[in-house]
Amino acid sequence: MQPVIVRAGASLRNEIEAGPYRMVADHPVGPDGTEGPAPYDFLAAALGACTSMTLRVVAEREKIPLEGVEITVENDRIYAKDCADCLTQDGYIHHFSVAIKLIGNLSAAQRDRMLAVAKRCPVHKTLTSEIRIDERLVD
Repeated sequence: MQPVIVRAGASLRNEIEAGPYRMVADHPVGPDGTEGPAPYDFLAAALGACTSMTLRVVAEREKIPLEGVEITVENDRIYAKDCADCLTQDGYIHHFSVAIKLIGNLSAAQRDRMLAVAKRCPVHKTLTSEIRIDERLVD
């Protein structure tokens, strides 16, 4: 994969380069909003887009009459100590709620298959696996 480059000056506005694509990320500071999505919006978008693409590939391969999808991703976090059914008791538990609307004339079995496939999207797998982040200073 190619690197994503993020540049920022003296504000919370960030310019992002992903290959030939240019985006802006920002964070709401006041009532005027921002110049771009917040970082967690990008994370939610990555999960939604990956889920959609995974559904499309499998639907085409398995001849499932999927005409389109609409995916709504919400995310929040709670204190781990407030989560009754969580293993971790320190820090935060991040929660993503993914609502998938399948468009097309799918049978109940095909709909069930699509839900199972959604959980196999690579971003879903990344977010539910152990993650290691190595940070270093460079000149």
